[in-house]
Amino acid sequence: LCVFSSLQLVSLLLIGIAAWGIGFGLISSFRVVGVVIAVGVFLFFIALVGLIGAVKHHQVLLFFYMIILLLVFIVQFAVSCACLALNEEQQSELLEVGWNNTNSARTDIERNLNCCGFRVFYPNETCAADCLRTLHCRPCAPIMEEYSGMVLTFVGGIGLFFSFTEILGVWLTYRYRNQKDPRANPGAFI
Repeated sequence: LCVFSSLQLVSLLLIGIAAWGIGFGLISSFRVVGVVIAVGVFLFFIALVGLIGAVKHHQVLLFFYMIILLLVFIVQFAVSCACLALNEEQQSELLEVGWNNTNSARTDIERNLNCCGFRVFYPNETCAADCLRTLHCRPCAPIMEEYSGMVLTFVGGIGLFFSFTEILGVWLTYRYRNQKDPRANPGAFI
């Protein structure tokens, strides 16, 4: 039951962080928040399926829980390793691609980090930062690069921690699934 609780904790954290980001105005992209909330709700329902399967000793629910948890582990482990493996040049390229492809994220970054432009700010561009009034705006790339390594290391480490609890959950589910149901008729197993 401990593994089900950790998966529920992760799902509630995802939902809570997305709500917190919208509540404090840090994120205005409903697409990003929607995806984070959808993943959190999905993980919550998967944990609920595992919990019901464990309480009722339901073989089919436990099997589906085990398979889905294994798939979640593979995806989460791969993403965590990718976060930890990116070097500074790759992080910079990733930030630039994100900057060039999303207008809403660009506006949020300029407003929250009080910067304008990616590497250089051109006067004919729009900027949502307060520093535009004083005309002393720093470019956003150095500020984002300063935090991106720390954030990727943190996210990768947390992801690795929870991915190993998920593989433990797969192993425990497999072991529990193969046990006899104590409430069943003992003569049925002979």
